[in-house]
Amino acid sequence: MVLALALGNLALCAALFFFDYEQRKSAALSTFTIARQCQAAGWLLLYFRGNGVLPDPVSIPAGYAALFAGVALEAGALWEAAGYVRWRRPTYALLTLAIGTYLACYAIDEMGLRVVAGALILGACYLACTAALATGWRGGSMLRRFLVLASALLALLVAARGALVLLMPEGWGWLSNGMLQAFSSGAFYLLMLLGGFGYLLLSREQVQAELARLALVDPLTDVPNRRGFFDKLAPWLALARRPGQPTALVLIDLDQFKRVNDSYGHPAGDAVLRQVVEVCQKQLRDSDQLGRMVGVEFALLLPRTGEAEAMLVAERMRAAIAAAAIKTERAMVSLTASFGVTTIRAEDSSVSLFQRADAALQAAKQGGRNQVVQASAAAVPLS
Repeated sequence: MVLALALGNLALCAALFFFDYEQRKSAALSTFTIARQCQAAGWLLLYFRGNGVLPDPVSIPAGYAALFAGVALEAGALWEAAGYVRWRRPTYALLTLAIGTYLACYAIDEMGLRVVAGALILGACYLACTAALATGWRGGSMLRRFLVLASALLALLVAARGALVLLMPEGWGWLSNGMLQAFSSGAFYLLMLLGGFGYLLLSREQVQAELARLALVDPLTDVPNRRGFFDKLAPWLALARRPGQPTALVLIDLDQFKRVNDSYGHPAGDAVLRQVVEVCQKQLRDSDQLGRMVGVEFALLLPRTGEAEAMLVAERMRAAIAAAAIKTERAMVSLTASFGVTTIRAEDSSVSLFQRADAALQAAKQGGRNQVVQASAAAVPLS
């Protein structure tokens, strides 16, 4: 079993090395790979001790120290992946304390205390890994929740061996020390599999979730893109067929934005777009939804808002954009925007709704820009 643990961790190191080989490794993945290397080294040292290749005073302390370091670094990698980047200083301090405690127990009692100390310290390290995974429990996938529960049970099984050896040196009924050791070895093996392949599966799951998010979100402004906005709009189109409060749609177009790109470059234009979105969002409720349609054209969904109230919101947003002096690396940029406002009607499709709002927007631009036009006051072409 010890050899299987050593070779299994080495195989995981190879898998991690070739995982996303063409891409630059993240800090969490690099730390996780080092953790697996330490664990492989620790199990190899303990295996060679059992075969008489290395003397016990060398292989046992060095092997357990490598195991402690490997599992502690595995916990650190999981905390890093969870967004806690300041894990190193407390982890290294606790790791030093753990190794020192184990060496003291080994010096005092070569068999009893070192077994207790080793099991309890490794169990605590594995519980730290579980705690890092558990930070994503709320809203986490079933895979993450399974890994949390399974890892917690196995970590407690590892720690239980040390506790039972301390409390009941002769065993407890049918549960002998030999059986405890077998259960503990099995727990180590399962933790190796769950930790390694679970990490890879969670990484792939997070990549897939991010790809799904980017399919609906504009990466520059971090608001819904055209597809994402239409997904938000669909239920409100359906609700408009029932009696109730109206829902407004506002189309927004930044006036003469091309001059920003021509004068200051596209990076400055991108910075301006991001800051304009921030200015707009400060004028909105949590239920309102701003989306980027194409280029510098945005759409705003105002649930439970009539046309008159939507005109007030659009006017407030227009004034905020006009008053904002947006700072870029090369200059302070001032902008204006034109707005077309309408409400969803019972007979509307997305085409007719946007056609009506766009007609109001074009009327605002033709009327001199930097103004808000209501769809009922604009000439709307027939569908």
